[in-house]
Amino acid sequence: MRFIGGGYGRFSQGIPREQLQNVAQLSASGSVEVQQDLLSISMSTTVGGSDAGTVQTQLKQALDTALAQAKQAAVPGQMDVRTGNFSLYPRYNKDGKINGWQGTTELVLEGKDFSRITSTAGKIQTLTLGNVSFALSREQRVKVEGEAQAQAIERFKAKAGEIAKNFGFGSYTLREVSINANDQGYTPRPRVMAMQAKGEMADSAIPVEPGKSTVLVNVSGSVQMK
Repeated sequence: MRFIGGGYGRFSQGIPREQLQNVAQLSASGSVEVQQDLLSISMSTTVGGSDAGTVQTQLKQALDTALAQAKQAAVPGQMDVRTGNFSLYPRYNKDGKINGWQGTTELVLEGKDFSRITSTAGKIQTLTLGNVSFALSREQRVKVEGEAQAQAIERFKAKAGEIAKNFGFGSYTLREVSINANDQGYTPRPRVMAMQAKGEMADSAIPVEPGKSTVLVNVSGSVQMK
């Protein structure tokens, strides 16, 4: 908290000194911890060979098969399916000449229905598990930000009233305010079973465990004590 009064303090350019007397600058925050409700699983495969066309065809076949499987279980919002990275690049020998090609393709399953997503990922045999991540859905984020913001504003008002009272003033008026929100997510390392034998994964859901996010809203500004 910074108090500006009695002719001392930092003053904004172009603002008369007398207007900044008895002004207090302060901040307050509110936070809400919530379970992450959005799961994203990426699956991929890498193929190498001497012919670029053959490698590309093999990648496309692996992706098409996985995409067809995933689309059968897709439900908007509960499990959305999208393709990710698809790349094809040359390999070079020690003399700097191309001696082969390598490519990668990726499929992403994302949504709120963890069971649907993990069971679908477990059934896909043409791609292997790449990455598992958790986040807050847009709806959850908006809801939680609203709760944290309400907390922060009430704390800002209480703090402003207390500061004004401690300095011998009866009340205050709000001069300016800014509100900033962010979240700090903690995601434990997903518990994913070993995948040496793909056959053992068939029709088995990939076990995952979401973490929590803390949504933090900070309110800062200045008040005129009266």
